[in-house]
Amino acid sequence: MIVTAYVRLEVRRTLRDTGFVFFGIGMPVVMYLLFTNLGTVDPEWKTASMVAMAAYGALGAALSTGTGVAEDKGVGWLRQLRVTPMTPRQAVTGRALTGSVVVLPAVAAVLAAGALVNGVRLDAWQWAAVVLALWLGALPFTLLGLGNGYRLSAQTTGLVNVSCNLLLSIVGGLWFPAALFPQWLRTLSDFTPTHRFAEIGQQLAAGSAPGLAAPGVILAWALLFGSYAVFSYRRSARTV
Repeated sequence: MIVTAYVRLEVRRTLRDTGFVFFGIGMPVVMYLLFTNLGTVDPEWKTASMVAMAAYGALGAALSTGTGVAEDKGVGWLRQLRVTPMTPRQAVTGRALTGSVVVLPAVAAVLAAGALVNGVRLDAWQWAAVVLALWLGALPFTLLGLGNGYRLSAQTTGLVNVSCNLLLSIVGGLWFPAALFPQWLRTLSDFTPTHRFAEIGQQLAAGSAPGLAAPGVILAWALLFGSYAVFSYRRSARTV
């Protein structure tokens, strides 16, 4: 019950932030419409880009959770949390669940733009499967943002999260198809969680079943970033 109340509080705080609404939800929509309405665009690219930019929106929303943590740390909110019955694992889990909730508006906004503006048509099960895949696939990025937020100052966290956002988006092929990359960069992209969770969504949108490699890569990164988040939370107790 404590974790549930904590999640509700943090979700309300995040969705009331106008900066998050504009940059976390509005910007991916603008970029998607820009990328897919310049010149003659293949309808298949409109669908693939829709999923990729929804993944980009989910990435940014997930990382922003860590920026909020760093700001809370600066004003003493984390110090207050430490006197509650919540354990470090519960605190990190609560924030991770918050990140999982706030990625949904970013994903839904881009998918709505694809359907209503670009005329993307999918079966009902495909829409649902794409949303589910992007929602679950965003977990590693929430944990990465949390690790940065617990470990770094608010200003440094913002800069690091923006850098992670840009690097993972570009190398992961969210802005430009990985097929256009040189071979060495395509190989590197295959090991990024961004490329893999967008790949799952694109395969589902195309009506095909994803393989086992992509979920395996995402799970490995989730475990790595989850350990980093818990370690950073415990370490922050020495200074907060």
